[in-house]
Amino acid sequence: MGTTGTATTAGPSGAYERRSASDATGCALLGVCAAWTLITSGVHGGRPEGVLLAVLAVAAGYAGGRICGALLPVAAPCAGALAGVGLAAAAPQLSPGPVSAAPLGHTGATAALLILASGAACSAAWAARSPSARLAMRLLAVGIVVAAAVLGSVAGLVACAGILLCSLATALMRRRVLGLAGLALATAVVTGLTWAIADDVLPEGLSASLEGQLDGNRVQLWQDALSLTGQEPALGVGPGRFADASPTVAEQLLTDGKPHSAPLQQAAEQGLVGVVLLAAVFCWLLYALYRSPRSTQVVLSAGAALTALAAVASVGNALSLTAVTTGAGYLAGIATARPLGDAPEQVRPPGSVPWTAGGG
Repeated sequence: MGTTGTATTAGPSGAYERRSASDATGCALLGVCAAWTLITSGVHGGRPEGVLLAVLAVAAGYAGGRICGALLPVAAPCAGALAGVGLAAAAPQLSPGPVSAAPLGHTGATAALLILASGAACSAAWAARSPSARLAMRLLAVGIVVAAAVLGSVAGLVACAGILLCSLATALMRRRVLGLAGLALATAVVTGLTWAIADDVLPEGLSASLEGQLDGNRVQLWQDALSLTGQEPALGVGPGRFADASPTVAEQLLTDGKPHSAPLQQAAEQGLVGVVLLAAVFCWLLYALYRSPRSTQVVLSAGAALTALAAVASVGNALSLTAVTTGAGYLAGIATARPLGDAPEQVRPPGSVPWTAGGG
């Protein structure tokens, strides 16, 4: 009996320790990102305010999501989904610079906000306990797919439909680690393709097909970013200074001065270290989801949305809007929060055997 009692007591404690370590890692990573931004800005000059605001937005959104997810595990993501759709309708007015009308549609803020809204709605559906509430949340997710079509965001339409299908498919998954590993691999593939297009190393037919889905200047901007990375691989040209150093931007009359790819912008402005830090933050979010006490379905629904956001950010200007970075942190916070109604003994490391009074 003594051994059983010890195992029962130690289990939740171990889970709390792992979550605390995950939270501490996230705080440290965000702090390093802010520090590196100030270092690169001090060396080459620049405007670090935008990156610092994004770091603060992720941290604030994550903290807010943890609080709201603990208090209102269904209402909080539902409210976030509705807010995301409302902001998506106004995204062209909220985003600086001209609105892109490439074959993919709005690959920036509009698609990103719809993606986060879809992930929040799917997470709310799995968090709901009554069949009627779950059905209502899934209808909301379907409505977001329709909204993406109405707003003309092909990227948002495809991503939101994919998130909904992935969320439904999670009903068949017992272990989240395989799902999260697949999401990480998908992000790496999209980022690698973006880098390969910029470096012009793909086969001619495949390269032409992929470039055909992008607007005319985007690949030139990516090539400028890659060229600047080669010139300053360690520190970059300085945060916010891509527009000052890019020949393509200098030739354009209407431009927002960004390369429309988060990894390439990090590489150009903050060097390869900046890219590593950006990847580390994304990996931390996936790790936090892995350690989340929420159900596998909630975790993978949020993970699918964050992966889709990362893909859109690799080929678009998705992370320039503060609402997007805040929303990403908010969704991750909700998916990693432990609802206050859950008993402490229900919190355990993912994939472990539930602790029971009899030791089983």
